[in-house]
Amino acid sequence: MNAFGSGRAHFSGIGGVAMVGGARLALELGWEVRGSDGPLYPPASDMVRALGVPVAEGYAEENLDWNPDVVVIGNALSRGNPEVEAALARRARFTSLPEWLRENLLRHRRPIVVTGTHGKTTTTAMTTWILRQAGVNPGWLIGGQPLGIDHPAAAGTTGGPFVIEGDEYDTAFFDKRAKFLHYLPEVAIVTSVEFDHGDIYRDLDEIDTAFQRLLRLIPRNGLLILCADTRAIQLREHAYSPVITYGFSPVSDWRLETASPAPDGTQAWFVNRGDRAEVTLRGLPPGKHNALNALAAIIAAERFGVSPQVAADALATFPGVRRRMECFLTYRNVLFIDDFAHHPTAIVATLDAARGRWMGRRIHAVFEPRSNTTVTRRFAGELERALALADTVWLGPVYRAERLRPEVRLDPHELADGLRRRGIPARAFDEVPALADALWQAVEPGDIVLIMSNGAFGGLYDLLRQRAAEIGR
Repeated sequence: MNAFGSGRAHFSGIGGVAMVGGARLALELGWEVRGSDGPLYPPASDMVRALGVPVAEGYAEENLDWNPDVVVIGNALSRGNPEVEAALARRARFTSLPEWLRENLLRHRRPIVVTGTHGKTTTTAMTTWILRQAGVNPGWLIGGQPLGIDHPAAAGTTGGPFVIEGDEYDTAFFDKRAKFLHYLPEVAIVTSVEFDHGDIYRDLDEIDTAFQRLLRLIPRNGLLILCADTRAIQLREHAYSPVITYGFSPVSDWRLETASPAPDGTQAWFVNRGDRAEVTLRGLPPGKHNALNALAAIIAAERFGVSPQVAADALATFPGVRRRMECFLTYRNVLFIDDFAHHPTAIVATLDAARGRWMGRRIHAVFEPRSNTTVTRRFAGELERALALADTVWLGPVYRAERLRPEVRLDPHELADGLRRRGIPARAFDEVPALADALWQAVEPGDIVLIMSNGAFGGLYDLLRQRAAEIGR
């Protein structure tokens, strides 16, 4: 087994977006690949099928009987999983996806690590888009489904840039370090630093420590890119490399200024670098957060020879990312929008963007408490304040509520009560079909239904499509 092929790798938990991408990278590098996972559904099933590799449905010890050189274990797997137990009992070589990437790919590339509490996927996709449009031929691994890019991962060329989404979540059941600590950054983008992942981190101080450790890995000839509008700016004092800041803040090295709305709902943003007018960003999706993501991507691309104006022109054709303000259903002038927002700050940004794009239209915020932090009471107050920006609020049941003690678990009914005290019509539901029925009856032509979840929301999307199809017949 070597870095560029001749190896045999079994991907346990291959259905995750990052694991699918990792398996694709292994194939590009000449590895023989097989995998396994539980029952898969679109889009994960489609992504796995596109690999064209043998994939077992269900975890079983015999899935390792083909004697792979290494078992790549996804971070969703834990002790008790049959393949985890088999790998341990057989003294098999096993590793995490981040470590496999480090040893077999990233050592031979120039990694651009995009991290932060918010905006990672979009910024990673934007950076990749710019470099590809400019003819740089990057590699990439994106933790979502970029539109206009056939697949979420590509190896790129030896010695070339590799854009990778790096999150602070843990690496594997046997490695509780943040994933991004494996990625050998030449360039690191930190969009924001907030508390999240309450199942991994006790408090914000622990998250700060993880990001500070990342900074120690950037070489002195590397580059750290920090958003000056967020808590990320505090990392500057811990940097060993040059730092470039960006944002709306007047202290930013690259500063966003006034926005000019376009009839199609996009916006143009004017960017100054120092006292010089540098570039105009056109055609971006609405929302200040998208402008910030775009500016970070432009700064990173300049490191690899792409001028700011060329980068800005490329972003004018950027098609976006699945589940980021994505319209999945239009029915009688009601737009049903899917968004990945699951943190209070992201909810605020998403609702603000929706207000900017659909001014004067009633916005229904439909939220699923699903992340490991929002299923608890930790963010109850922040969620109430964030969701109060909508015209009406619809709350789904807590995802896998049985895992949590009642005193720890978020109570959507209490959250709805708090919103009603603020004057916001709000309802909480214990069953998703009941939510779908009530929502469908409540919407009127011209309304915007903004569904926010980092998962499947109990089949809500299909239920709404089904109702539209039934009435349309």
